[in-house]
Amino acid sequence: MSALPLLQVDAFADGPFTGNPAAVVLLDGPREAAWMQAVAAEMNLSETAFIEPRPDGFGLRWFTPEVEVALCGHATLASAHALWETGRLPREETARFHTRSGLLTAALLDARIELDFPQRPAERVAEIGDLPRALGAAVLELHRSSEDWLALLDSEAVVRALAPDFPALRTLGARGVIVTAAAAPGSAHHFVSRFFGAGVGIDEDPVTGSAHCVLAPFWGARLGLSEMIGYQASRRGGTVGVALAGERVKLTGRAVTRSRGEHLC
Repeated sequence: MSALPLLQVDAFADGPFTGNPAAVVLLDGPREAAWMQAVAAEMNLSETAFIEPRPDGFGLRWFTPEVEVALCGHATLASAHALWETGRLPREETARFHTRSGLLTAALLDARIELDFPQRPAERVAEIGDLPRALGAAVLELHRSSEDWLALLDSEAVVRALAPDFPALRTLGARGVIVTAAAAPGSAHHFVSRFFGAGVGIDEDPVTGSAHCVLAPFWGARLGLSEMIGYQASRRGGTVGVALAGERVKLTGRAVTRSRGEHLC
């Protein structure tokens, strides 16, 4: 029996017990997808990341307890943090991850980590359908990105108060539903959001980096800004800085290690 290092990291965390926890498994070589899926189910977090060393960086894959996903922000942030924390990558070096969504990078900026991700613009659709009933709130506008629905709601208060019908959300034919609204006047944030990932087995994700790849161009166009601060108003909550850069978006946040251990295999 061998042992692989495993860290649990809170990503996009503003303090203790905030942000989105991810497990990071530091592999010593290739592993079968079925094994990784079984480990992710055992960890039972929204995402478990698997990092495999390569000559030109690291292979990175992400699994929910039910499926492999094509892009995950918080587990990428956690993965970069784990590499620097364990000394597998010098802190002054940029982490290079080869993923199903292409090359992603992460750089350490003082206490924050900056991710370089692809934008995922959303297009407005005319027919809102059953989404308001599933959310339990009026939808002002509905947009569709490559994987998710994006619903614009009336206010921050409405976003925070939502109690969706999750079985109904699972029938909408998407990875998930992003709900968003402008931040309340006087807030330190430009916009708020929540993410319901019923399509991948996660009723609500605490803080979702990949959703901000959709939110950044959406709010950038509405507000006329290229740099903004988003707050994901889940029960744990977390702050995501976003900056538009051509067809890419820079996501920034903090990470903290909550536990270290070994996965026996």
